[in-house]
Amino acid sequence: MIDSRAVISPSAQIASDVEIGPFTVIGADVVIGAGTWIGPHAVIKGPTTIGTDNKIFQFASLGDAPQDKKYKGEPTRLEIGDRNVFRECVTVNRGTVHDQGVTRIGSDNLLMAYVHVAHDCRVGDKVVMSNCATLGGHVELGDWVIMGGLSAVHQHTKIGAHCFIANNAAVTRDVPPYVMAVGQPAEPHSVNSEGLKRRGFDAGQIRNIRRAYRLLYRSGLKLEAALEQLDTIAKDQPEIRPFVEFIRRSTRSIVR
Repeated sequence: MIDSRAVISPSAQIASDVEIGPFTVIGADVVIGAGTWIGPHAVIKGPTTIGTDNKIFQFASLGDAPQDKKYKGEPTRLEIGDRNVFRECVTVNRGTVHDQGVTRIGSDNLLMAYVHVAHDCRVGDKVVMSNCATLGGHVELGDWVIMGGLSAVHQHTKIGAHCFIANNAAVTRDVPPYVMAVGQPAEPHSVNSEGLKRRGFDAGQIRNIRRAYRLLYRSGLKLEAALEQLDTIAKDQPEIRPFVEFIRRSTRSIVR
């Protein structure tokens, strides 16, 4: 299952059914789970842990050193979950000691060609990053986020679950859950209602989320006053609770 032209470190731990194509390089301290397929000319460096049933296409680079001038060779790592797809020329860097020392990719994600995930990022589950989407260091992406082609996220920025980031958008502030953001710099456009329908939210829940969005962005209330009302609403509408909690823990302020 491993092409004879691949270069594999003796210390790498590779499940018996993993397929590795020609001219791929697997470095020391790499762990690769069962069912994973790695095409030709990929490079995986450690410490990196890759779960089961992942697909890694040609010229991808996973687990190399962070692109951070403060990085001095400290032992940091990359952790990848299960059933992810890394298409051509995707780059994912390890973490730094200036954060938790780890970059994390969840499960069931699709990273299309030329995507870049910088050091110390945390990517949730079922995320789609379209071609050339880019994350600066320390970015957090919630579950089910979709990033359009050529979109980019500034370092230390958070994007909540179920968000849709339009193509070419430049995200410089936190984007609350459910929100569709567009522009340079990115601004709130609407609720990602179509995405919510596809994920099983019913009409009542989507209506509640739209009302919460209008209260935050269209009522003219100051942020704290809007949050007080949303906090009360969330007691009877649990789908609003992630919206409120995300805004309260925002460190870069939210898109407005």
